[in-house]
Amino acid sequence: MGLIRAVVGGISSTLSDTYKDYFYCDAIPTDILVKKGQKKIGKKTVGYKQDSNIITNGSIVVINEGQCMIIVDQGQVVELCAIPGEYTYDTSTEPSIFYGSLGTSIKETFKTIGKRISFGGGTAHDQRVYYFNIKEISDNKFGTSTPIPFRVSYADLGRSFTVGLRCNGVYSYMIKDPLLFYQNVCGNVSETYDRKQLDNTLYSEFMSKLQPALAKLTSSVRYDELPLHTEEITEVMKDILKKEWREARGIEIFKVAIKSVSIPKEDEDNIKKYEDMAWNTNPLNAAAKMVEAQSSSMNTAAGNAGGNAMGFYGMNMAQAMGGMNTQNLFNMGLQQQANQQQANTWKCSCGSSNTGKFCANCGKEKPDSNSEWKCSCGAVNSGKFCANCGKPKPADDKWTCSCGAVNNGKFCADCGKPKPSDDKWTCSCGTANTGKFCANCGKQKP
Repeated sequence: MGLIRAVVGGISSTLSDTYKDYFYCDAIPTDILVKKGQKKIGKKTVGYKQDSNIITNGSIVVINEGQCMIIVDQGQVVELCAIPGEYTYDTSTEPSIFYGSLGTSIKETFKTIGKRISFGGGTAHDQRVYYFNIKEISDNKFGTSTPIPFRVSYADLGRSFTVGLRCNGVYSYMIKDPLLFYQNVCGNVSETYDRKQLDNTLYSEFMSKLQPALAKLTSSVRYDELPLHTEEITEVMKDILKKEWREARGIEIFKVAIKSVSIPKEDEDNIKKYEDMAWNTNPLNAAAKMVEAQSSSMNTAAGNAGGNAMGFYGMNMAQAMGGMNTQNLFNMGLQQQANQQQANTWKCSCGSSNTGKFCANCGKEKPDSNSEWKCSCGAVNSGKFCANCGKPKPADDKWTCSCGAVNNGKFCADCGKPKPSDDKWTCSCGTANTGKFCANCGKQKP
């Protein structure tokens, strides 16, 4: 028994005129996962008992887009097809499997659970045709009823935070292995298998894996950036749920989308506090904030009930006790900027000092910092001679020992081996050597 492609243009009135009977399934709604095939009786069927659980030889089985069909013979899966088209059921041929977009891995499942039964060319007592919805099953909503721990590192603040995260969104899944789904989930359904029968189980398992999935992203993703990382979250969830979903039920996460995220106000305030502290580590920022605070204090002092003098007196005392004034902070900030600018300054060979990539005087490109060398007189140079005393650049005599250590002396500082000779020669056999004899063929050095 097996399926053979039928040369028919499509289901029409001619199909029922040409064949004894055929099995067909209309478009499967998104809320249906499995539907039993309906047997249509053709006009050429004469004196035949219309048993819906008998597939007669020569019958047509039709498969539409987004569907996978299996034939169950006496409770065992004997045929599978996921390629749209029309097929003739032939009891004289070998069983067949057309996996289509489901992938070759389903063949291993077929070998494991499929049992091909032969009835000597005749029909069995119970044969059923089932159609599986292999399209994306979408709009599965999820949300955290209680906050889940989420740890994230803020590189600009120099520390990490653990916050209570709430999020909601939707996920979708697909049936990737109908054989496993039939064996472990739906079985011999009488008419249809509704997704609602599985929704609660999938939701519980999804939520139980959401926290460890998000934990794998905390090293690089902030909590408010989670909606931007749907692809990473999808792949992590697909991997974490592989055992419970893919290997046990034949279904797989297709997409996860997080709509919104939030954390408690106390966590937000804690992060904002450290953001302000990081901002104030810059002296110019701290000075600007102090100017703002002093301006506010002056307005308050001017309205002091004890008189303006008392108000300003208290303000001056507070400033004196603080140990730092605005001008000092501005001076520190300007000094830091000057130091940074000086660190980025380089001197061209023409004598001009520059901060860009090219000399403003002669147009020469800034020399590579890796090519700079320090002369014994203390001057840093980039050319072949010292610009201060005229000494030539010392030769770079560094060498790497066979033990891996880099040295500049005659012996390795790590293992004591002597520096190999630079007197290299190439043998007629093509091998490069440094000794008196070739290490490959033994010939003496010419």
